[in-house]
Amino acid sequence: MRPLRIAMVAPLWASVPPAAYGGTELMVHLLTEELVQRGHAVTLFAAGSSRTRATLRSVAHGTVSEAMAQGAAHEYDHYATALFAEALRQEAEFDVIHCHLGCRFVPMGLVSTMPVLHTSHIVLSVDDQWIVARYPQTAIAAISHYQAAAIPPQCRMNVRVIHHGIDFGDYTFSPGPGKYLAFLGRMGPQKSPLDAIRIARRAGMPLVLAGKPQNAEEERYFAEQVRPSVDGHSVSYVGPVDHRQKNELLSGAAALLFPIQGEEAFGLAMIEAMACGTPVVAWKRSSVTEIVDDGKTGFYADSVEALATQVPRATALDREAVRRHALGRFSHLRMVDDYLEMYASLAGRSPIRTGPYV
Repeated sequence: MRPLRIAMVAPLWASVPPAAYGGTELMVHLLTEELVQRGHAVTLFAAGSSRTRATLRSVAHGTVSEAMAQGAAHEYDHYATALFAEALRQEAEFDVIHCHLGCRFVPMGLVSTMPVLHTSHIVLSVDDQWIVARYPQTAIAAISHYQAAAIPPQCRMNVRVIHHGIDFGDYTFSPGPGKYLAFLGRMGPQKSPLDAIRIARRAGMPLVLAGKPQNAEEERYFAEQVRPSVDGHSVSYVGPVDHRQKNELLSGAAALLFPIQGEEAFGLAMIEAMACGTPVVAWKRSSVTEIVDDGKTGFYADSVEALATQVPRATALDREAVRRHALGRFSHLRMVDDYLEMYASLAGRSPIRTGPYV
């Protein structure tokens, strides 16, 4: 393929790559760096503190999160809108513009004479669904079939599902199961660390919790329902973790518990665990059934009791087979291949598929 000129527009909550939490920024980083490695000309519109081999352009040095913490910013959309506007002003320099800011930026992208692809990294709200239905000509990459199902069927002609991928080389494989179960995520009712505690107790294994509350509601939930169970023995809490700490947590675990209670567009922690060879025991809802291959990379069920019975089965899985199977589905190289195919179609470099992608 002749090199493409690609504008990559990232959120401004975290730098690219993120120092700690930032799943979207991590996906943008992996996509950007691999595209550059393959010879494509990428301009990354992101926080000025980002690190990349692409051409970096920004509207501010730091992240909006940092500015808010310092009292220098109060609203996010002002800065994200300015960033997307900069990419649109320079549209003549690109063959395609890839926006990761969310569906509310779809109308703004319509002013571009160059093709714009939107990837939303969260569950689509009723407002997102309204936007997509109003502008069905918009090219959209959904990160799961679960997420895409919220789009009206008559509006899916330009929607394609492209699952996230990670660099498996960044994760440590452990051939033998550890002595504890792991939970990795926000300390809130949607991620449900309380159910993880219940499952671990029924399974008779210690649990290590990693993550933190991210708003006042989650602070109350953690203090009232989770913290009282943390005793340092049967239940340990290590707080938020960076990549190295996350790697150690997941590779040393017998299984990852993923008792999601709310909606989840993807669930990056599941494939990060699989990259370590660690199977996943997850609640059967949202995107879980398309990420976890039941009996191969883990198990899912729809009750605490049923999940607890799946823990011994999960820990008995061949961890090398777990990693190998996940690598075939969730490598960042596959993700880049999929996006390149979509870029080429939008830029007129290859035929556009007929019929809906999903």
